[in-house]
Amino acid sequence: MSVLAVILAAAILLLLVPVLLLLLQVLVALPRRRAQPAPSTPRPRVAVLVPAHDEEHAIAATVSGIRSQLGNGDRIVVVADNCHDHTALQAREAGAEAVVRHDPERRGKGYALDFGVSYLGALPPEVVMIVDADCNVGEGAIDRLARVCAASGRPVQALYLTRAQAAAGLKTRIAEFAWAVKNYLRPLGYRRLGLPCQLMGSGMAFPWPMLRDAELASGHIVEDLKLGLDLARAGKAPLFCPDALVTSVFPLSEEGRRSQRTRWEHGHLGMIASDAPRMLWSALVHGRLGLAALVLDLCVPPLALLTLLVVALFVAATALAAAGGPVEPFGMAAAGGVLLAAAVLLAWIGCGRSIVSFGDLARAPLYALSKIPLYLRFVWHRQVDWVRSRRDAS
Repeated sequence: MSVLAVILAAAILLLLVPVLLLLLQVLVALPRRRAQPAPSTPRPRVAVLVPAHDEEHAIAATVSGIRSQLGNGDRIVVVADNCHDHTALQAREAGAEAVVRHDPERRGKGYALDFGVSYLGALPPEVVMIVDADCNVGEGAIDRLARVCAASGRPVQALYLTRAQAAAGLKTRIAEFAWAVKNYLRPLGYRRLGLPCQLMGSGMAFPWPMLRDAELASGHIVEDLKLGLDLARAGKAPLFCPDALVTSVFPLSEEGRRSQRTRWEHGHLGMIASDAPRMLWSALVHGRLGLAALVLDLCVPPLALLTLLVVALFVAATALAAAGGPVEPFGMAAAGGVLLAAAVLLAWIGCGRSIVSFGDLARAPLYALSKIPLYLRFVWHRQVDWVRSRRDAS
């Protein structure tokens, strides 16, 4: 084969790794599951930490939902971080402790969490939970997360879903489906294989000493992803707890949704490019299966990007074969497309039918095409600073 054909075949083989992993996770997650009983471990004292930046319109509902699940000795602490509104006042009126942080030079959720953990140090709990200020905590989630965390001595991640507003457009509903695949089916598949999961940013529980000693103070735009991998390297990989539910909604404004997608996906891709090769090599050299599995999971790109890459390589392989080149890359690329299509279809059967119709799913490639500018900006103008997404429609 020519050098071009060898390079193309190598790229296709490399891309088949995340495609096959995605298919494996979905297949293992598909059988109907039953809720697991909560551990009989005594209920630990809990502090729920809520980082908030200009969330005066949402914070009272979040605090009220959490307070209804707290017991004697539990606390809820809102960190009003670089706010320009009445977030702290609204949090206190709803019944939370509120601490105010002002540091315009150091912005981001990681700094807010570090500030909150320092505040809790005066009267430390046994378990610390982190819930974002725009989230709804499902019934019984606090108790279940606390008990699983205490029983395992490891970080625990709830099922964290982001949902589309009523009458949302196709792009937002496809995004909700992709989110459910990423945050539900994939970690559920890993859980059934006895493997850890990524931290997802909200609905996370930690033994107090673990979070106290963690390196939180940073402006990293996917600080949750980084924290989970840091803990996995330290031998404390997160566990997935699908029976504890935390939900939020996508921002109403297109600007807010675009900002949110950019932060999440640029941060994710940045971690793949900068950290994944080194971490995977270290995990394999030291025989750490759980960490290697978590790094491979990290290397599965966003579903829209994975689709675009598979299609691009298929087009390149087709052009090469049509020009008289070898047909092996074409066969490999076609197989990759079929496997990805199977994974997406099975995922839709598993968790997507209530979100998008089959007709909408068939139009999903148009959604992927609409995200090409976002991925080009990653190459030419990557977002590296934390920016809050606007949630209102104005």
